[in-house]
Amino acid sequence: MLLLPALGMSQTADSVKVLWIGNSYTYYNDMPAIVRGLALSQGFPLQPTKITKGGERFSGHLKNPKLHEALKQGGWDYIVLQEQSTEPAQLTSEVITNVYPYAHELDSLALAGSPQAKVIFYMTWGHRNGNARKDTPYPLDNTYELMQERLKTSYIEMAWMNHAWCAPVGMAWQMMRHRHPGWNLYRKDNYHPNRLGSYLAANVFLTTILQHEYTSKYTAGLPRKQAREAQRIAQKAVLDNLQLLGIKR
Repeated sequence: MLLLPALGMSQTADSVKVLWIGNSYTYYNDMPAIVRGLALSQGFPLQPTKITKGGERFSGHLKNPKLHEALKQGGWDYIVLQEQSTEPAQLTSEVITNVYPYAHELDSLALAGSPQAKVIFYMTWGHRNGNARKDTPYPLDNTYELMQERLKTSYIEMAWMNHAWCAPVGMAWQMMRHRHPGWNLYRKDNYHPNRLGSYLAANVFLTTILQHEYTSKYTAGLPRKQAREAQRIAQKAVLDNLQLLGIKR
C-alpha cells in the first residue's frame, strides 16, 4: 500500500489511489475532488475515484458489477465505505441485520483485490433536526444529537469489527455545530452537505490519511477564516481520537 504522507516518501511517487464507495454524501460538491485539492496543497498527488449512487446502501452497492470489477482489479491504497445516511442510526438489531454484514462483505472484497489497502468507514452526520426521512419512529434518531450518537457508535463498531479505520466526519460536524452555531453545514433539505460541510468532510479524510496537523491555502471557494477553522476542527476530531477510530490500536 502506498502510504506516501505517513512514511515520508518522495513527492514524485505515484499518486495515492483512493476509491470512494457511497452516495450523495460523497458526490455532493464533489467532496473527493476537494480532498485532492487539499492533498495537492500539501505537495503530494492523490487520485480519487467514485462509485456512487444517490441513496444507495451497502447492500445495493454489492449488486453493482462495476463495483465488483473495480475491487477485483485492485491497486487501491485507500477504500472509503459510506452507508446510506439513516441506516446506521436505526435499532441496533436492524443495524446488525441490515448494515454490518454488508459492511464486512465490502471490506472483504476490498482487501481481496488490494491486500495492502486500508479500508476507511465514512462516519456521516446527523440530519439537522433528527432523521428527516422518518424511516421508522425510532426515538433515538429523532433529534440531531441522538442521531449523531447512533451513527458514531455504528461506524466505530464497523471499523473495529473489520480492523479498519473510521473517518469521523460526523464528530467533526458535531464540533463545528457546537463551536459555530451560526455556521450552516446543510443544504436546504437539512441533511445534504453544503460546500462548507463537504470541505469539513474533506479535511477529515485528509487528516485521517496524513495523521498530522497541516495548514492549507486551498479553500474550495470558502472564506479563508472559515476554511482554516474547518481544517482545525477536522484535525482535532481525528488526532484526538486515533485509538477510538481504530487508526492506532
